[in-house]
Formats: sequence, C-alpha cells, structure tokens
Amino acid sequence: MTTHNTNEACCSIPPVQSDYSPKGETLKLGGLDTYVAGPKDAKKAIVVVYDIFGLWPTTKQGVDVLAEATKARVVLPDFFRGKPFPQEYYPPNTDEKKQALQDFFGAAGDFQARKPDLDAVVADLQKDGASKLGLMGFCWGGKFSVLNGGAGTKFSSVAQVHPAMVDPKDATGLTVPVANFPSKDEDIKAVEAFEQEVQKKDFASQCVYKHYPDSHHGWAAARADLKDEGNKKNFQDVYQRLADFFNKTLA
Repeated sequence: MTTHNTNEACCSIPPVQSDYSPKGETLKLGGLDTYVAGPKDAKKAIVVVYDIFGLWPTTKQGVDVLAEATKARVVLPDFFRGKPFPQEYYPPNTDEKKQALQDFFGAAGDFQARKPDLDAVVADLQKDGASKLGLMGFCWGGKFSVLNGGAGTKFSSVAQVHPAMVDPKDATGLTVPVANFPSKDEDIKAVEAFEQEVQKKDFASQCVYKHYPDSHHGWAAARADLKDEGNKKNFQDVYQRLADFFNKTLA
C-alpha cells in the first residue's frame, strides 16, 4: 500500500454529525467555492484549510467564531471541489478503504497540487483590499499551513490545530510566527521537537503553543462533538487562542 499520511488518529476517527446553521455565505474566491464570514472590506483576512471531510458544519462554526472574535474576513475554500473524503469509508477498516484514504492524500490532499489554489485565493483577497493575511488549518491543512509559512510567504502568521504528519523539519523553514495546538493523538515527541525548533526563531516570543492532552484529533473541526462538555470547552478555548494570536500578528 502506498502511504501518504501516517497519522493514525486521522485515519480512524469519524466526523460527528452537526446541526449548526452557518452564518456566512458561499462565494467564489480563487475560482473555488469558498465559505466566507466577516466583513468583505476588512484589511485583515484569515484563510482556513479544512480537514479531509471538507466543508463540515462544525468547521464552519469555527470560522464564524473566529470572524466574530477578530473582525477579519475569514475564508474556508473548498480545495477538494465538492469531493472530500467520503464518510462511508470511515473507519478505514479494510485494505481497500485504507488504500482509498492514502490515495486521497496523494491526490486531492497533495500539498503541491493545492498550492496554486491557495495562491489564487490569496490574490483575490488582496484584490479585495486585505493587506494582512493569516493562514491556519486542521489535520492535513495544519501541515499545509506550516509549509506555506516559509521564505517568500504572503502570510504574516500561520497556525495548525490537531495537525497531521508533524515534522520538526517543517518548523525550521518558518519565517513567520506559528500557533500550534496539537491533540492527544499527535506524536508528542514530534510535537515537542517541532516546538524546540520554533523556540530557536527570532520571532519565538510571538508564537503560541498549547497541547490538548484530553482532546482527540479533530476536536476543533469535523470531529468536534459540541454536545460533549469537555469538547465544547476546548473548542471554545482553542478558537479564543487562535483569535488572540491572529489579532496580535495581523495588527
């Protein structure tokens, strides 16, 4: 089997059903259908990269919370073009389903293939007047965000929440502050090594880190179960921390 993602939790925990009614609207940005919240004329914008389940209600709820707390234009592009990883393949408990997941990471979830999409979204945001840009993501989107925070980046800061495939080497390439919010399911040794690299940066004092040892991979996006009080509390906590981080780094 060809392997693209070795995050076990990412490959085992299904999304939670959600009855949330999003407050934003769907527009075209960079040629992609994009969920948008916050004022169009905002001078700061935050691009959110979803997890493999795509435009999930709880993920949109997080976008709404972030937009309200930052007064930024917060956008959630549909990088998978209406074809996220199918829920019926969860859990991937057969060889066929496991291979389908790895194939997804090698195609729709391929970082290089999605980079032009991200660039196009950024170009449209800048045309609309955004002068300060932030980038954040969940699961594969967390790693994608960090990879786009290196030399020549258009972003002033990046963030990752329950990121997949954490690699300390990715931290060495960062040229802007990072907020890092791993769950109990990420490789703690890789997470700590990542943070050690971050602390070597001259902008380390602007970076934020909190480990959520009692939250599962996905608690802030498609796998959020907001009927669970512990999950809801940490959902609110991480979005407040994200808002504080972006309010400072995009000021």
